[in-house]
Amino acid sequence: MKKLTKKQAKIYFKEFQKIESEFYGKIVKLEEEMTHNTGIIDIEFFFCDNEMVGIGNKSRTMKLIHRN
Repeated sequence: MKKLTKKQAKIYFKEFQKIESEFYGKIVKLEEEMTHNTGIIDIEFFFCDNEMVGIGNKSRTMKLIHRN
């Protein structure tokens, strides 16, 4: 059985971090677009247990729009 070395893992962690940063950057841009298009200043995608479950706003003045 082959093993993953700490040196190899470090390379994969670094690449994962890059991809994760790009992903969340795109989410932020999409939220900014929603703000622009809806006029709702604090609109956001709502995540629970690392899964996006709907769209709401930080001040919780709008009803959560569930993903499904």
